Amino acid sequence: MKAVYSELHRSHDPQFFLVRGVVKRTTEQPERADRLLAGLKAGRHEIVAPTAFGQGPRARIHSPEYLSFLSEAWDAWSALGDSGPEMIANIHPVRHAATYPTHIVGKLGWHTADTACPIGPGTWAGACAASDVATTAAQLVRDGEDAAYALCRPPGHHAYRDMAGGFCFLNNSAIAAAHLRLTHERVAILDVDVHHGNGTQGIFYERGDVFTVSIHADPAAYYPYVWGFSHERGDGAARGTNLNIPLAIGTGDDGYMQALDRAATAIDAFAPGALVVALGLDASEHDPLAGLAVTTDGFRRIGEAIARIGLPTVLVQEGGYLSDILGANLTAVLGGFQTAR
Repeated sequence: MKAVYSELHRSHDPQFFLVRGVVKRTTEQPERADRLLAGLKAGRHEIVAPTAFGQGPRARIHSPEYLSFLSEAWDAWSALGDSGPEMIANIHPVRHAATYPTHIVGKLGWHTADTACPIGPGTWAGACAASDVATTAAQLVRDGEDAAYALCRPPGHHAYRDMAGGFCFLNNSAIAAAHLRLTHERVAILDVDVHHGNGTQGIFYERGDVFTVSIHADPAAYYPYVWGFSHERGDGAARGTNLNIPLAIGTGDDGYMQALDRAATAIDAFAPGALVVALGLDASEHDPLAGLAVTTDGFRRIGEAIARIGLPTVLVQEGGYLSDILGANLTAVLGGFQTAR
């Protein structure tokens, strides 16, 4: 399988992470990509560089105001003169009868859902590189590859049309799906991250052309807390094109595979022409965020089940944080996919 990767991800190296009132080093570190690369090399996948697609694929998903904010944010922040080493909001407007702000501090609050996505001098470059990685993988599939993997960092599935959150700035999985829509009338996104893909859900919640499915840890007890429940099914003409399958904290291989069987049945009924997998490896029993308990063999089974859906597939890297097993889990899921194909 071809795997798309860019060293430009290293320009985004966040430090700040607020955990229950304690400031810690974020788990979304550049080293994540090194461990994932080791997993790709162990699986003997062909690593290719991304094509620079420019703003077009990003603009299909994200608002002009948001893209402008991200591209100009660091310079505006630095111009304040007494600013810190990373951009972290001290307000988060709920947007009820609100006016779009003109000050950079106001824009930072408007465009971030939480404090888990600090913006540094290289964040925009890293996020753009990740979106190019995802778009390139989608283009490979459009050009005839059966499947392609996108090693995206920073991840993307918590990013809304105009709002960052949960380590995510640009929604790489949504961008890949929109690129596949240039060829296919319908596309499905299957999110297998331990966290609900709330940004992806929000982007497509009123669109009937992209079916979004998310298998994740119970949001009542786990991030993002307020999205990801089973009653969220889509709005208007898109009613029924969003499926959330929350799992009890600590669910292991067998319970996860039952949920994946349900997801595959729903995707088949939607009859899409292509599939995007928002591939989180943080459902691992060894992941530091400890929500679910999938084993390395379980990831192999997940890869096999995804392959059996039988669609041209783009696998876009989402979560999976620093653990000794991270690379092995990527090798397992991609190996399982290829074996079953």
